[in-house]
Amino acid sequence: MADIVVVGSLNMDLVVKASRMPLAGETIPGKDLQLIPGGKGANQAAAAARLGSPVAMVGRVGNDAFGPQLIENLGRQGVDTSHVVVDDGAATGTAMIIVDDTGENSIVISAGANGRVNKRDMDRAEGLLSQARVLLLQFEVPLETVEVAIEMAARRQVKVILNPAPARPVPPGFLAKVDFLVPNETEASMLTGLDVDDLPSAGQAAQKLLSYGVPVVIITMGEEGALLATERRMAHVPARKVKVVDTTAAGDAFIGGLAVALMKEFRLDEAVRYATCAGTLAVRKFGAQTSLPSAEQVQAFYEGGTPT
Repeated sequence: MADIVVVGSLNMDLVVKASRMPLAGETIPGKDLQLIPGGKGANQAAAAARLGSPVAMVGRVGNDAFGPQLIENLGRQGVDTSHVVVDDGAATGTAMIIVDDTGENSIVISAGANGRVNKRDMDRAEGLLSQARVLLLQFEVPLETVEVAIEMAARRQVKVILNPAPARPVPPGFLAKVDFLVPNETEASMLTGLDVDDLPSAGQAAQKLLSYGVPVVIITMGEEGALLATERRMAHVPARKVKVVDTTAAGDAFIGGLAVALMKEFRLDEAVRYATCAGTLAVRKFGAQTSLPSAEQVQAFYEGGTPT
């Protein structure tokens, strides 16, 4: 039985390092291309599994060279992939990623089979979801599928964590049955129409998101940590400083850490601090799933230790 079910994307990341991002029309040299398993859904599933929770993945890959690699890799991470469909009608999703010398990235996604995850996939996963405690969702599969998944979870009293990424506008009612909404600053701006670039503006955005009926809003803010907001309180959870190598999948590590901490019944502010530790450790290594920390590493860092 999986405590955590993830409905979302599986991508093969095509990653190249460069000294900086190219300008429009410019060609610059980069280092060797690397193929690294990714996709927000798969990253979050792998992150939670590496932190010790039973996890199952619902999604699609293409019937091509990348599909089996992604499924096999998730299996090695300890994720149940029995509900990942091999789709003969689409290519596996891919992401083209440039990482500069500061560790910041620029990403272009080709959805491929991720764009075909549908209600039938959710119907097939109904038994899986009925036994789960938490559902993780993102926006790299069709919004109508995300909405179906939210409704199914709400009927079964399964807690929903929604990471509204990549950023796109949705009607406020879309969020009403989400238990934990976890956007970054860009996504919070998109959802609220407010400029979010510091703690005060993040607080304003959080208040607006709470007004949509979401009980818990957590805005991730990179090296500044995260802002936790409920109807009763608002708190800044800072992140510890580390050397940044690559920010890819840091947000996904945060989501996985949050889900696992909630499974362990951490107090909410401590769950966010644990998640911040997981996200912080992920920026120290290159790539998406290759950067995800282990349970031992996150626990030691959470307890104040030096990252290894």
